[in-house]
Amino acid sequence: MKTIAWAAACVAGLASVSVHADLVTDWCEKATTVAYQPAPGTPNTPATTGSRHLTMTHIAMFEAANSIDRRYTPYRQLIPAEPNASREAAISAAAYGVLAKVSLHPEKTKEYEAFYQAMLAKIPDGPAKAAGIAVGERAAQAILSERADDGSVTVNDYRPATTPGVYVPTQMPAAINWFKVKPFAMTRPDQFRAPPPYALTSAEWARDYNEVKRMGAKVGSARNEEQTRIAKFWEFTGPGTYMPLGTGIVKQKSADLTDSARALALLSMASHDAAIAVFDSKYAYNFWRPVTAIRNGDRDGNDATERDDRWEPFIPTPMHPEYPCAHCTMQGAAAAALRGVYGNDIPEVKLASTTAPGVERRFTRLSDYVDEVVNARIYDGVHYRTSGEAGATLGRQVGEYTFANYFKPVR
Repeated sequence: MKTIAWAAACVAGLASVSVHADLVTDWCEKATTVAYQPAPGTPNTPATTGSRHLTMTHIAMFEAANSIDRRYTPYRQLIPAEPNASREAAISAAAYGVLAKVSLHPEKTKEYEAFYQAMLAKIPDGPAKAAGIAVGERAAQAILSERADDGSVTVNDYRPATTPGVYVPTQMPAAINWFKVKPFAMTRPDQFRAPPPYALTSAEWARDYNEVKRMGAKVGSARNEEQTRIAKFWEFTGPGTYMPLGTGIVKQKSADLTDSARALALLSMASHDAAIAVFDSKYAYNFWRPVTAIRNGDRDGNDATERDDRWEPFIPTPMHPEYPCAHCTMQGAAAAALRGVYGNDIPEVKLASTTAPGVERRFTRLSDYVDEVVNARIYDGVHYRTSGEAGATLGRQVGEYTFANYFKPVR
């Protein structure tokens, strides 16, 4: 699996810890690998289960650092802490406290332990270090307790539609019950549910249908080379598509540990809840994918959509309903949360993808990051433009809500 290969590469890159590396981004990169550990028996994806672990880690790091600084409103409540307690020790203890508990593989726990000890070894022994560790351990336990029964251990109870004895495709839909998971920031899963998709008889449907048919085909596409590179790049899924954006900005913009922890906690919370929001909308509307629509173009009641009985998308179609676009929702949420902290214009950030080795995408505006994803999923042949725009709007709403309601400066 390509996403697992990315995780392995990330772990290898963290084997030797840089003395000058930002502690929060180091732990972020370590935590992001958790998202790509396959969970035995789970129907969910790195965009769901893994992002939960990652978000818990970031909230714990922020709560630990902020309980010492007391500069922002807490996620739930401030942890009693001495003002001279080591933030570095608190952050590392918080991150390790979560990761050691949510790790799915024993060998990973040993790796986190080694990383944790390497971080602690850089901090002088004494009361400040001991106090920081105590704060971090309490922060980890607080978020673990809160999320102990959050609905994330969901069962794929999908029942294929068929008649007795008749074959239907047997691959299970992904994340079918993820909308039942308790959000980190939103008040309920359907808080920002997207509006219904358009009527199939509309001119807008015909426009979108013909665009993805032309630009997203596996064979005979109108894509140019650059558009094909973009399509392959954004085949990559999960936290590896948005957390490196955050760490890239934080490394250039924030030298303060608590501010760094805040920015990445907001980013991870918004992106996690965006997954809940988008799967709520997807399974509420159950809208068909381009490969289904284009091979049934003579059945939609629209004279402007011509059927192509051999059409295939450029990449494999994800196993969940089309509307809205999940990539666009999560990238929209990530951009909105980061924009709240840093604004739309950012230092140049370079992103890589395991699905397009050697291809590098660079961004200096968060809006460009979102726009590229909308186009990419059309080039991939798996989404319509309106779905991408609806997803970006849904994500923006989740991200803006998260920023507006969490970790506000204390006056």
